[in-house]
Formats: sequence, structure tokens, C-alpha cells
Amino acid sequence: MRDTRESRLLLVLLIAVAFALITVDIRGGDRSPLDGARRAAATAFGPVEKGVAGIVDPVADAVAAVRDSGDRSDRITRLERENTALKQRLGSDDRNNARVRELDKMLGTAGRGQYGIKGAQVIAIGAAQGFSWTVTIDLGSNDGVKRDMTVLNGDGLVGRVTTVGPSTSTVLLVTDPKFTVGTRLEKSGEIGFAGGQGDSSLRVELLNGKAAVRPGDRLVTFGSSKDKPFVPGVPVGEVVRVEPSGGRLTRTLQVRPFVGFSKLDLVGVVVEPPKADPRDSVLPPKPEAPKPTPTVTVTATPTPSAEPRD
Repeated sequence: MRDTRESRLLLVLLIAVAFALITVDIRGGDRSPLDGARRAAATAFGPVEKGVAGIVDPVADAVAAVRDSGDRSDRITRLERENTALKQRLGSDDRNNARVRELDKMLGTAGRGQYGIKGAQVIAIGAAQGFSWTVTIDLGSNDGVKRDMTVLNGDGLVGRVTTVGPSTSTVLLVTDPKFTVGTRLEKSGEIGFAGGQGDSSLRVELLNGKAAVRPGDRLVTFGSSKDKPFVPGVPVGEVVRVEPSGGRLTRTLQVRPFVGFSKLDLVGVVVEPPKADPRDSVLPPKPEAPKPTPTVTVTATPTPSAEPRD
């Protein structure tokens, strides 16, 4: 397109329309008029994302690369390809081992909370179907996933399902600025609401402005009506700062989430809620404070030296 007055006017018009759509979508929230378009996008592009994820997965078959090199006459090239395939295979084994540990941890979390989960893999990151902090997973309505289901991993709360396609779903992450979840403070049971801030920390407003809380205290999900979108007892995070109340009715906390959102891989969608609130039982045991090593002070008494004889 040539740089003309008409093309510039068209570009400005398209930008204005884009911002208008973003504003409508954000203000609409879960009832956004663009929700149907997002579901259509999930249906259309979900299989593509799922297929691409399968192609680029490091746990690929390295034998094919070695076999392809057998038809080449250049021995050096063949050896280079075989070495590359071997490195790839070793890398795949390492990743598989890490995934096994991650899966075991997630199953342990689900077992303590009595959550019925379906394991899924994160296949895309980013706002592919909206303008939010989201990830796409490789489970959809064909797998029994529905909107407003809790998503967790071995560390704690990941987010909630917002858009469901036949084979993929979109998960809104805890860190999203529009994300809100009811929380309960460990032991004291003080109730609050956690919201994302677009970074690694959460902002929690405790309803009791005089609640006794300090850094290191932990929070879990309070749970929602009929367990949607949140089941109770899922670990949320740890308090890192308590802001001065200043006479307000609520108390503000800065909380570090348990989940590392920059390295999400395997997650679990809670398809069956627990029969009873697990309370704090899903939280991992706190590490014991190191015991001081006793020290023994020994006072040495000097031995008098013998005087020389005449």
C-alpha cells in the first residue's frame, strides 16, 4: 500500500476501531459481546495451536533424523546429524524426567485436596484470543472441560477457564489485572479478595482491617458457590508485605503467588470438586527453622613452666 493521505486515514481508522473493541471487551468482562468471537477463534485456531505444539515439542523422535542421514554420501554430515539427534534425545529424556516430577507433585496436590483433575499441557502463551494474561491448554469441551473451572498445578492456583473450544481452552491467569479470587488466611481464617496486578505479585484486601497478619503467612482459595469458578483450599501465595492500615476498614497485603507463571507446562483442570473443604491441608508443610548449633567454650589454663635448676 502506498503512503498516501487515504492510506494514512485508513490506518488511523483501523487503530481507532481496534481500541474501541478492546475497550468494549474489557468493560464487558465475562459478558463481553466479543465472547462469541473468542469462542469462534478457539474453535478455528485451537487445533492449529495444538498441532504446532506437537510438532515443536522437544520430546520428538530423534530416530527419524538419524535414518534420513543414511541416504547422504557425506560421512561428516551424517555424523553431525547423528550427534544432533543424540543431543536432542538426551534433552528429551531430561524434560521427560522433569515432567514426571511435575506430574507427581500435581497429583500430590490434587490428592491432598481430593480434587478430581484432568492433566493438560500449556501449548500457547499470551493474548491469542483476547487482551489478557492467558495461556491455552490442549483440553476442550470434548474432554469434559467447561467454562469457570479451576486450574492448578503442583504449586497452587494457576487460574480459571474462560473460553472453551472443542479441543483447546483458554485459561485466565491469576496475575491478570481483571482476575479476582476469594482467599482465606491460614490458621486465622481471615477472608479477603486477591487480584492480579500484571506482574509477579498479587494484591489482597482483607475484610478485617485489624486482622493480625505478618510476612510469611499463607493464603488458600475460599471457594465459590457451587465450586465455580474456584474450589476451596487451593494454595494461592505467601504474604511478603503488609501495608499500613491507616484506619481503613480493610487491610492490604502484597502476596507472592506459589506458581511460577513464566515456566508453566503441565496443569490440572479440576473437573470434580472436593466433597468437603480441605481447609489448610493442601498447603505444604512449612520448613522447620534451623536449630542453633550449641557451642562449647573451653577455657585453657596455662601450665606453669618448670624453673631450671642450678
